[in-house]
Amino acid sequence: MKHFLIYTNKYKDKELKTTEKIKKYLADRGQKVTVKEAEWKNKTSNLTDAMAEAGDIPADVDYMIVLGGDGTVLQAARETKSMGIPIIGFNLGTLGYMTELDSSNLEEGLERLIAGDYQEQSRMTLKGKVFHSSGETEEGWALNDIVVSRSGSLQIIKFLIRVNGQFLQEYNADGMIVTTPTGSTGYNLSAGGPIVKPGSKLIVLTPICPHTLMQRSIALASDDVVEIEIPMGKEDMHQTVEVLFDGKHRVILETGDCIRIVKSEESIKFLQLNQVSFLEVLHKKMREV
Repeated sequence: MKHFLIYTNKYKDKELKTTEKIKKYLADRGQKVTVKEAEWKNKTSNLTDAMAEAGDIPADVDYMIVLGGDGTVLQAARETKSMGIPIIGFNLGTLGYMTELDSSNLEEGLERLIAGDYQEQSRMTLKGKVFHSSGETEEGWALNDIVVSRSGSLQIIKFLIRVNGQFLQEYNADGMIVTTPTGSTGYNLSAGGPIVKPGSKLIVLTPICPHTLMQRSIALASDDVVEIEIPMGKEDMHQTVEVLFDGKHRVILETGDCIRIVKSEESIKFLQLNQVSFLEVLHKKMREV
């Protein structure tokens, strides 16, 4: 007997119909099932709260089935990142690059999970430490990406980028995306960045609307240390930007502040049932746009 956690988005699964269907299917086959509804909170600046993990998830869970879209998968991964629970997503959203199951292959997929017929893939994650000029620090974590972007008026932001302590480039742009391979199909893709196979070990830097034709994405090794400093802006203007971790948790940076981004020690396990390649899945998703 395996213990399944169904992590469900009640806004996507109306009346929890799919949740109950999966719960009954698993229970009828002698499996233990726990259901948790995602709690959506508007965290805007307190990273300590944003890093908190769910305390109501049983310690003996073997698999987590996440019902929703990629946003729900990100939320579930954040809450369980230190527990090491393998994740498989059921797509109730739109594209769902991080989901394996849908209504067309649900029962087959559940049977394969029960039988242990799957592959496990480890996905790298990022952690960022913000250094304020006041001496205060804050930390955040992301499975997808860490985005530094303008806050407030529509001004061009100047960024100074260092890698492993060595100056790389000065960017003038609307923002900077630092993404994992998992996050490469998200904001990074919309900003013109490259698509990277999810199991790869890379950090990708992609400027948002760079104000020169020569500034493009840069792929770095997973053990590189990326530092983004916020200097004085154009005509020595004070700059204010925001850092978003997986698009949800925010901290404000100002001139004189910087953020250091590295590969996190915590990885997220994803279960793969499909035998098709990532490129085949990508081709299918692109046709759904």
